Amino acid sequence: MEFGLFLEFVRQDNATDQQAFQRGFSIVDEAESMGVDSVWLSEYHFIPFSVLSAPVTVATAVAARTQRMRIGFAVVLLPLGNPIRIAEEIATLDHISQGRVEFGIGRGTFPEHHDAFNSPFPESRGRFEEYLEIILKAWTTEQFSFEGEHYNCRDVSVRPKPFQQPHPPIRVGITSQETFPIIGRMGYPIFINPSRVFAMSELAPSIESYRAAWKKAGHPGEGEIGLRIPIYVAETAEKAYNEPMASTVSSISNLGQRVAASASRTGTTGDWQAESDHILSMTYDDWIRDKVVFGTPEYVVERLLGLREELHLNQVVFEINFGRQIPHELQMNSLRLMMDRVVPAFK
Repeated sequence: MEFGLFLEFVRQDNATDQQAFQRGFSIVDEAESMGVDSVWLSEYHFIPFSVLSAPVTVATAVAARTQRMRIGFAVVLLPLGNPIRIAEEIATLDHISQGRVEFGIGRGTFPEHHDAFNSPFPESRGRFEEYLEIILKAWTTEQFSFEGEHYNCRDVSVRPKPFQQPHPPIRVGITSQETFPIIGRMGYPIFINPSRVFAMSELAPSIESYRAAWKKAGHPGEGEIGLRIPIYVAETAEKAYNEPMASTVSSISNLGQRVAASASRTGTTGDWQAESDHILSMTYDDWIRDKVVFGTPEYVVERLLGLREELHLNQVVFEINFGRQIPHELQMNSLRLMMDRVVPAFK
């Protein structure tokens, strides 16, 4: 099973933007030296806690300072960009990194991102599917034209073509139940963020709907499943419980309020107000049971082995600063324990 590190390039403890970049790059350097398989960069806009609004640019810097780790996106928000420009930039990065790019993509969970980019949120799924089709044509054909509902182009020839052939691996981020069969029909690997909707114990039926749609569409194999999950490892159970508590509780509150703020928006799927009410009713212990893996190395190994068997996981993308308030030295200790005492059990 592959283990990737999810990074947000956080502005923590009143840090400046420059300090946030330097701290993020220092974590990248540590991850490379510790043997992490891949690093996954978020894409955030208009959020004070992160400077990661231009992940392709940051990924280029990551490629220049690493030799081995693969570089993924969690995720590129396709509806907010120009598909031709995205195709050019990702292909260029693939060459700079000598074929280490993982093209993680999504349509974007929260409507306010779409508002500012003048991309109507109700159109986000249609734009996502059109833009992905355009990007694939740009990468795999010498010249192409496209006429769609949201984008038109004629006689376009994109250079460079990607280093990886036919193109970088594609993985689609999923945050809602409705998306599983859609991506199964499209035939792409997925990685799941359970924080807004799912308890981990509730994921198996949705994953089965993904696999059923995959099989019905005639794709070979069963698809690939990745799970994005906060993991905190400490030497004792008491430390693993107490050290990330304040940060996690803050994240629960912020997520619940943010979901409630979008509950009335057109284009959301499911009952966002009910989801918000559920999140805000959850305790720290509920979150530990349902949403995260916090514990000693032995406990984390046991929990991840169970999840791998239950969900047939191919990949875990783990987050070491859930809630964005865990002190840097504790993040690094958790990362070291993860790589020294947890990951070897899966190799």
